[in-house]
Amino acid sequence: MTLPAPILAYIDADRRCDGAALLAAFAPDAVVRDEGGSHSGHDAIDAWWHAAKAKYAHVIEPLELSETDGVAKVRAKVSGQFPGSPATLVFAFRIESGRIAGLEIAP
Repeated sequence: MTLPAPILAYIDADRRCDGAALLAAFAPDAVVRDEGGSHSGHDAIDAWWHAAKAKYAHVIEPLELSETDGVAKVRAKVSGQFPGSPATLVFAFRIESGRIAGLEIAP
């Protein structure tokens, strides 16, 4: 599967635990929604990602990509230190001007 460049950058940076590269994939005013919370802007997204990585030590393995109405949905196997691991989650990315403008993570 061929992932759009910003999504590939996000997943690769997450895998390498490279927070700076991960943030570079996001627009400055991007919003991430995950586990009932909303994180807006680079500082909040950086804090969210570092906290999640420390808590879960997760790894994302993309399984399938679909695109509708300007949203790229990546179904992925997520493994880590959490009950029920691995879990299949959907990462819904909204891409604008070559960067991630929005990301929603849901079961």
